[in-house]
Amino acid sequence: MDRSNPAVPVVVVGGDLAYATAGPLRAEIDRLLTARPTTLVFDFGDLQFMDSTGLSVIVHAWREGQHAGTAIELRSVPRFLETILDLTGVTGLLDRSPVDDAAGRPVPGSTASA
Repeated sequence: MDRSNPAVPVVVVGGDLAYATAGPLRAEIDRLLTARPTTLVFDFGDLQFMDSTGLSVIVHAWREGQHAGTAIELRSVPRFLETILDLTGVTGLLDRSPVDDAAGRPVPGSTASA
């Protein structure tokens, strides 16, 4: 993980993101979001495989990021993951700005990209 900019931590996800490995990543996401960074970046450059549990971790990060006012950004997304995100509609979720209150107003200056 890159912590050089606390406002934008980068989580490097490699290998397999599946049932056996998703729990620690989810716990790390929850820990990072307690600091309410402006953006949380996931670098998937070394990702080899992802199952539905891994997909649920990305959705969890987006949902919790919405509550924290944190944009979720994906980097170095392998083609197979792009396809999964598109087919499941998660790409559309990630393109939404986080909200800053119950009224659902976007946080100024924040965007998410896939």
